[in-house]
Amino acid sequence: RFLAWMGLEISTMAIIPLMTQQHHPRAEEAATKYFLTQATAAAMILFASLTNAWLTGEWNISQISHPLSVTLTILALALKIGLAPMHFWLPEVLQGLNLTTGLILSTWQKLAPFALIYQIAPNTNQTLLITLGIMSALIGGWGGLNQTQLRKILAYSSIAHLGWMIIILHFLPNLTLLNLTLYILMTSTMFLSFKLSMATKVNSLATTWSKTPPLAALTMLSLLSLGGLPPLTGFMPKWLILQELTKQNLPITATIMAMTALLSLFFYLR
Repeated sequence: RFLAWMGLEISTMAIIPLMTQQHHPRAEEAATKYFLTQATAAAMILFASLTNAWLTGEWNISQISHPLSVTLTILALALKIGLAPMHFWLPEVLQGLNLTTGLILSTWQKLAPFALIYQIAPNTNQTLLITLGIMSALIGGWGGLNQTQLRKILAYSSIAHLGWMIIILHFLPNLTLLNLTLYILMTSTMFLSFKLSMATKVNSLATTWSKTPPLAALTMLSLLSLGGLPPLTGFMPKWLILQELTKQNLPITATIMAMTALLSLFFYLR
């Protein structure tokens, strides 16, 4: 547990210089917000580890068993990756960064906390994970509706995708890994294509068609895939997750998740 905490802290410290390389008030504000959030989450993880060691005498992360410690750890890791309702920092931080650092924050920085969530998931309360998943999918869908900034749209997209990943984690962890892999692939495509076309607002995307038609077509297909429109790649994990939720006798949950996918798809289509 102590080594896991230390690894997460090193990961946080490593990205902060990248965030502040442009001496811009917005970038510095984003870095400060990110640092405070991650430090709070790391302190919660350490507190959960100490609580578990105090109550059960066990330090091993895969042996964590006390409900209080498990819940605290999951909430701390949710704060680290930006799962709702601990998502407030993510759109603001991502908006203050350039596209390259935003790409690292949206993909690479999620791997370490996810590895820990993956290990703890079998001992976690199923209702907690489902609640986090539904809330993230709803907020990720609603939050992106009135945005014109591409980085904020990608931040809300990240929140929604994390909701899909977390909701199925207790039942079928391999499906979460598939979703995470495809999410990283699609998000990397989006950030890199925005970087190539130097677009940070929705209206600046409109001019890319006259400049570089192939890039504009690729961006559109990637966006629709990220939204989960059949028959594109992004539809596959959503379809499999809905199928698994139905098999687990959670039809209402599956219906809510399908509805939230429509919210996300609406602002991607726009």
